[in-house]
Amino acid sequence: MIKAQIPEIKTLLSTPKNIVIVPHKNPDGDAMGSTLGLYHYLKSYNHNATVIAPNDYPDFLKWLPGNNTVLKYENDQGVSKVLIEKADLIFTLDFNAFHRAGDMAEVLETSNATKLMIDHHQQPDDYAKFKYSDVSMSSTCEMVYNFIEMLDDAEKIDAIIATCLYVGIMTDTGSFRFRSTTNRTHEVISNLIKKGADNTQIHNNIFDTNSYSRIQLLGRALQNLKIVPELRTAYITLSQDELDEFDFKKGDTEGFVNYALSLKGIIFAAIFIESQQDQIIKISLRSKGSFSVNEFSRAHFHGGGHTNAAGGRSETDMSSTIDKFISILPKYKQDLSQS
Repeated sequence: MIKAQIPEIKTLLSTPKNIVIVPHKNPDGDAMGSTLGLYHYLKSYNHNATVIAPNDYPDFLKWLPGNNTVLKYENDQGVSKVLIEKADLIFTLDFNAFHRAGDMAEVLETSNATKLMIDHHQQPDDYAKFKYSDVSMSSTCEMVYNFIEMLDDAEKIDAIIATCLYVGIMTDTGSFRFRSTTNRTHEVISNLIKKGADNTQIHNNIFDTNSYSRIQLLGRALQNLKIVPELRTAYITLSQDELDEFDFKKGDTEGFVNYALSLKGIIFAAIFIESQQDQIIKISLRSKGSFSVNEFSRAHFHGGGHTNAAGGRSETDMSSTIDKFISILPKYKQDLSQS
């Protein structure tokens, strides 16, 4: 659908516009890489563009070019609301339903701006006039690259844009090891390196920034690791007290669930993290093969995502959440055994 709309989008972008670019709540590497990559592209045409993130994001993403221009809605609601109200065009990147923008949902929904969605998650809502939605894509950053290419503007991708887009593709593909990584993904990455993305430095900036307290927290998470071997499942729990003990910072638990998934014979992994501030248990789910954690999360934990990576939440305490999780697993015994 988006290809047929490209001429109309080109016309829309042919003169400077007030544009707001929004990632999902608790933005990750793909969310911030795609929004900032698009931001730099739009600024090259003198658009009045602003990235407004619903809330803060991990420190390991704050070196990204343009980070200092990002507004956080949770801290700058007044300014953010004015920008959204004045916007001619709003891009929503790496999410496909307004509730994924947290407290920004209502102001986005009521905005009269033209909406353009770029996203690779399943079951998109129908709020955008222009919708580039493709669940087969590795990342929203790869889609932003394609979007710029569809606009016949690939030559506009410089080292800054390339750096932002490389970050999202690298993080959302698990450093290019997930099944969503295709030959096209590698072709895009090759082109980004040619444009000036320093792959070694980017990797170091994202992954080689561990604090002593984060490593200690990982140790506790691994101590808490449990397995359900007959159902090929492993899970980790982290309480608020444990997070506080190790001076938890946003992003510190990134990737912890993958340690559970790496166990021999395990094809379904989960991590349950208590958040007293939000009064929920945050849940991250991962899988191998055909077992859909997207469907599992949507059915039981108010979430969703991709076939092999999804998130969710529980509004009961940790003990009740784990009891529910364990009680549900036998219903999926056949799927877990066949995956």
